[in-house]
Amino acid sequence: MAIGISALVALYSKLIGGVVCGWILARFLPTNTPQKLGHFQYWVGVPLGMVIFLRWADLAGAVWLAPVLAWSVTFTGAAIAWLWLQRAPLAQSQSEGTFILSVMFGNTGYIGYPIALSLVGETYFGWVVFYDLLGTTLGAYGLGAFFANAFSSAPSPLKPGQQFLEIVRNPVWWSFGLGLGLRQVALPDAAEVTLRSLGWTLIMTSLVLIGMRFAQLQAWHHWRSSLVSIVIKMLLVPLVFGLGLKALALVPTLQLTLVLQMAMPPAFATLIISEAYDLDRELAVTVVMLGSLLLLILLPFWLWLFGV
Repeated sequence: MAIGISALVALYSKLIGGVVCGWILARFLPTNTPQKLGHFQYWVGVPLGMVIFLRWADLAGAVWLAPVLAWSVTFTGAAIAWLWLQRAPLAQSQSEGTFILSVMFGNTGYIGYPIALSLVGETYFGWVVFYDLLGTTLGAYGLGAFFANAFSSAPSPLKPGQQFLEIVRNPVWWSFGLGLGLRQVALPDAAEVTLRSLGWTLIMTSLVLIGMRFAQLQAWHHWRSSLVSIVIKMLLVPLVFGLGLKALALVPTLQLTLVLQMAMPPAFATLIISEAYDLDRELAVTVVMLGSLLLLILLPFWLWLFGV
């Protein structure tokens, strides 16, 4: 498939417009607004959006391969990050823990969803959901917490049983099941149009939330470590796996869909887990923000390499 310039411009307009809008709103609204909006998106917005867009997703074929790929990418990134740290260790173990976390997990939800839907459409959105839910979400709050605990100097804030409950209580699980159950329910055309509009409104709300969070983040440190993390996470690993997928002769649209998910910037879960386990918050802030900005530069590269 060929991605036109108009599609890329439209995507950038949504991404930049939503984030800038959130940045501006954060200057005028109460300081607890991002927290409240974040809770709304966590419990309502993202789950409801998943239910809506799963209606038009193609779940036929080997969609279960998406989480397998996600876990393969996660472990490969962690291994490369560990090897780099053997060559160039950081000053503190907490910084090394955050560094590894930032390479392992990408923002396949808040940023990955709108990018996939804008550039490749709804056909393979099921693969995106499987990648995010069974790969990123399960990995970040399961395996990620395990890694964080190993590098933390503080007592673990959550016991293994509590970590499991944190994963299970994530509302994306019930929304995933509900979305699958409602796929066969016929709706009037007007209702379908309304659902699509609502779904995109929720996605834009996620982008506004990202802008609000960026406005509250002040630390911009650890540039070198952040750049190394981003090169591994957003360039090296996606390139290796992307070329592997190309050799398998997958449908081009599916191939691009998966590459885009692999190339997402470090997840906000990196910051959340770093704070919970007393790791390096400043490094987490810098790598999340810098990765999100550099995504705008790297997207055309992935479209050029895998967009046909």
